[in-house]
Amino acid sequence: MCILILLCRLPKWKVIVPRVKKSSSSELPLDRILIGDSIAVLKSLPTHSVDAVFADPPYNLQLGGDLRRPDHSEVDAVDDDWDKFADFATYDAFTRDWLREAKRVLKPDGCLWVIGSYHNIFRVGSILQDLGYWINNDIIWVKSNPMPNFRGARFTNAHETLIWASPSKGAKVCFNYQAMKSLNDDKQMRSDWQMPICSGKERLRKEDGDKVHPTQKPEELLYRILLATTNPGDVIVDPFFGSGTTGAVAKKLGRHFIGIEREKAYATYAEKRIAAAVTSPDNEFLFTPTPRDEPRVPFGILLERGLLKPGVTLFDASGKRHQAKIIADANLAAVLPLTQEKVRGSIHKVGALVQGLPACNGWTFWHFKSGSAFAPIDILRQRIRAETVS
Repeated sequence: MCILILLCRLPKWKVIVPRVKKSSSSELPLDRILIGDSIAVLKSLPTHSVDAVFADPPYNLQLGGDLRRPDHSEVDAVDDDWDKFADFATYDAFTRDWLREAKRVLKPDGCLWVIGSYHNIFRVGSILQDLGYWINNDIIWVKSNPMPNFRGARFTNAHETLIWASPSKGAKVCFNYQAMKSLNDDKQMRSDWQMPICSGKERLRKEDGDKVHPTQKPEELLYRILLATTNPGDVIVDPFFGSGTTGAVAKKLGRHFIGIEREKAYATYAEKRIAAAVTSPDNEFLFTPTPRDEPRVPFGILLERGLLKPGVTLFDASGKRHQAKIIADANLAAVLPLTQEKVRGSIHKVGALVQGLPACNGWTFWHFKSGSAFAPIDILRQRIRAETVS
């Protein structure tokens, strides 16, 4: 008598949490505000050393005269010396210089974010393209509470434009798609972001009640940017640091920052703000797992566990157009609807063949009958993952 003993070795899994990256260069002045000219300080940083640059450069608003409300009170507008340039040529030269240095310090797969208004963003966009940057997206920040147009001479300026760019075409830029989808109630994040301008307790003010910085950006805006295009441990340079929004949000999200600011008064307020920011004590909660991070579950394990059985029919989501039979070896057998050809293969291959497509995610395409409804086989995979990591 021959006794055949089958030993089914099922894989053991554990939750994989990506490690926080450390800077590859000990020369970087991490988590510091450097006082000085933005271009000069950028030149002091090593080449290809940082993961991202967020820039809120001078807008060159070219304001003339005081701006007053209907009650004759003066509007606290941007009229500081740092926003004044002799002419467009001077502003363009300044823009070209800082963008060139930003490109040099960025890693090949790093990214640049720059924000501006209609006064400057089109000039900035043209120059960065001339320098070889590749634009991934433009984002429209729609302000839910914009400042009114007090003179009634034009439309209320209710938005600003952000450009998200890579150092070159083809760069493998970081984009945390799943994090953005989760942030947006499991829907794809669009390129129009509705957020209020910085106000209330978040707005930094001096002892006399005046704003510390006229163009302080809301933390909500930087939160989305850093969550979307950087990872914990990444280094973000802000060459126009101002009131320190980038640094405060970077600290909260477990990123490093390098702030560059020429005005010591701004830097003093920014340092206090960043010191009060709190980082999550557990790096695990700074990541959004993606399907690639989850443990691999072969389709065959569903058969071995008895969750599905050979001979069971799988359907498309509608339960009407496509179907296939499960084979004991975890392949599927189906008949092509147009040619009536019999085919056999993996859940992915057969899913693609019956649809006439080059590829298919079989986990989400194929459904099994659950009562009177159809459920994707992926929920069975998730059940196994939950059992093995709990």
